[in-house]
This record gives sequence, structure tokens and C-alpha cells, in this order.
Amino acid sequence: MDNISSNFDTAFWITSAAILCLLVLSGFFSGSETALTAASRGKLRTQADRGSRGAGRALQITEDNEKLIGSVLLGNNLVNILATSLATALFTRMFGESGVALATLVMTALVLVFAEVLPKTYAITNAEIAAARVSAPIQMVVTLFAPVVSAVRLLVRGVLRIFGVRTDPGANVLAVREEIAGALQLGHSEGVVEKEDRDRILGALDLGERTVEEIMLHRSRIEMLNAADPTDEILAQCLDSSHTRLPVYRDDPENIVGVIHAKDLLRSIHRLTVGSEKSAEEALVDFNLSDVVKKPYFVPETTTLDEQMRQFLRIRSHFALVVDEYGSLQGLITLEDILEEIVGEITDEFDPAADMQVRRTDDGQFLVDGAMTIRDLNRALDWSLPDDEANTVAGLVIHEAQTIPASGQVFSFHGFRFEVTARKDNRITRLKIRPL
Repeated sequence: MDNISSNFDTAFWITSAAILCLLVLSGFFSGSETALTAASRGKLRTQADRGSRGAGRALQITEDNEKLIGSVLLGNNLVNILATSLATALFTRMFGESGVALATLVMTALVLVFAEVLPKTYAITNAEIAAARVSAPIQMVVTLFAPVVSAVRLLVRGVLRIFGVRTDPGANVLAVREEIAGALQLGHSEGVVEKEDRDRILGALDLGERTVEEIMLHRSRIEMLNAADPTDEILAQCLDSSHTRLPVYRDDPENIVGVIHAKDLLRSIHRLTVGSEKSAEEALVDFNLSDVVKKPYFVPETTTLDEQMRQFLRIRSHFALVVDEYGSLQGLITLEDILEEIVGEITDEFDPAADMQVRRTDDGQFLVDGAMTIRDLNRALDWSLPDDEANTVAGLVIHEAQTIPASGQVFSFHGFRFEVTARKDNRITRLKIRPL
């Protein structure tokens, strides 16, 4: 009886209370580390803008992740090692040499459940709330351990440099674009984010990385007006066209002298015919195309879509002609083309159904316009064809075949079967595609 009471003396209760406090501190450090690293900086920024001081502090201390993690790990290891040492001493005193093994088992269970799994689970479930709550004490810990963490950081970098690994202290560990794109892809795969929403956001993010050359309408498909044509032919062509703006050339299609807008043309014809004593045919004799033609706007093919959209908004124009480094006409681009990279294909009552670039056949295959961009095809059918070597589907087939295929030829690559169904001159105009 005396032996048992001697084991549960004042020192026993003090040591047990110390171990319990250290376990609580260990759980605090573990949960804080998880909360501060898992919390979304975007959500914390929103909370900080609404007046949350905790969220503001959390943003501040997570700017240097290396310093934060080093301080939290230092504190966590200190309390864990101290708690284990006290438990070993306590169990050895009570059970002799077998107390070492018993202390190891008991402390492993306690640390695993109450200092690791439980606080980390709570922190992951309520990352932003937990990060805001622990930001004040963690900020004190980071300040207190700053000298030790700095020394450890220098030591770690020195060891890594010996093995040829160089770290950039100024590098942003969290790449915002990749984080957003990854979250969207994950959300879509889990059914939380709709495909259309994912495509819109990713399209907006990609504007700064894609160039005009990738989405422009190629010069072979541009509808133009000849300045030398009679007025009635120009009017007929404008009326038959589904476009409101048409480039005007003189002598050579490469020699673009301006761009005519259907509304300007209508105003000019109205001015000449309405209220005039002459007949419509006689009035049109006085029509001068140069009076309604606007100066053409040229852009280099290497301009990014983001910059080109800003230029369109700045100059209040929606139409540009694309040239290469030698000044040769390559194509044209409109503001609508750029917007379609975000919201998808935009059609109106003047876009005939025959112009649809993808159609599903009865046998489950897809008829695709050869000029359709690979990116649009991937977006429309949720495929993943590579667009590193070519912009269009026809370009991809030519690149892989290393020749200009004839109509009827079939190829298989990248997990798809490609059949050339129509060819005009040296251009593949239509293909039939199906996944293998």
C-alpha cells in the first residue's frame, strides 16, 4: 500500500499535468501548421478586407512559408520530445526497466490521436477559421524562434548546396494560376464545377499566354471587297455577307487599303438616294468608296490575346488585320474571337447551321472542320489532343503524317482515329474523328 501511494505522490501528478499540457501544445502546433498551410489565401484576403484582424495576421505570417513551417516544427518537436522524456521518466519510476517500452507505446498512441490526427482533422475541416484564430500566438512563436529558424535555414541550404540543390528564397511557392487551374480540374472531376464554368475561367486565365496567331481567321478564308468593283457589286457582296466589317483591297489582296462597315455604307447610300431627284442607279454613280472606308488597323501575329483585347478596348475598335514580321497579311482577328476563347462559340441569326465545325454522325464519329482549332475541339468534346505543334486539327494531322494526306487516308495517333474526308488543293477541309 505504501509502495502504491509513493508512486502517486506530488511529483507524479505534477509530471502527469506537465505531459498533458505538452500534449495540448503539440496538438496546437500540429493543427496550426495544417490550418495555415491549407487555408486559402483568397478566402483569407476576403475575410481581411471585411475587417478580420486574425485573417490579416494569417496572411502576413504565411507570406514566408519556410519561416512559418520552421518555427512551428521547432515548437512541435520541442514539446513532443519533452513530453516523451517526462513520460519515460515517469513510467520507469513506476514500472522499472519495462517502463521505457510502455512509455513509448502510450505516448505514441496519445500523440497520434490527440496531438496529430484530431487537431489536423479539425484544421483541415475549418482551415480559414482555425488559421485566423491561431494567427496571434503563432505570430509570437515565429518572432520568438526567428533567430534559431534563420540559423537552421542557412544550415539546410548549405547542405542542399553540397548535393547540387539550389533554393530560391524569393521564389513564390504558390503559383496562383496553377492553383486555380488545378482546383477547377479537381472540382470538375468531382462534379462540383460545371464544364462550362471551368472552360470560361481557364479561357480567361490563358489569354496572357496565347497569341493572336493561334485564333486568327486565316487569310485564305477572309472575305474581301475589291475597290475596283462597280458600286452595285460592292453593295450586293456586302448584303450577301454575314459580316458587318469587310477589308477592302486594291489590285492585290495583300494590299489592304481599308475596312468598310456595313452601317457606314448604308449611311452613305441613304445620303445619296433619299431626297435626291435622281434615280437610285444615277445616284449611285456619285458613290465614292474611299469616303466610307476606314483606315485599316494592323497587329503583329505574336501579340498576346490579353494585350490585343486591351488594345481593342483602348482604340474602340473590334477588328484588326494580322501581319507577320515581314508585313505580309496572315489573317484577321476580332474582339468576338477573343471573347469566344472565354465564353465559347458565339453565333447569331446570320451564322448558318452549315458552319458548325463539329457534327456527330449516326455511327458515333465526329465530322470536324479542318480549320477548327485543336483548343476549340478539346473544349467542345472534352478531349486532350496536344496543340504544341499545330493550332488546327488539319495542321495536327499534317504534322503527324509528315505529308499532306489525300482524301480517304486514315491515321491513328494520340488515342484517336483520323480519316480525311475532304481536301481542297493543299488544305484538309474536313475530317472524321473518333476515339480509339
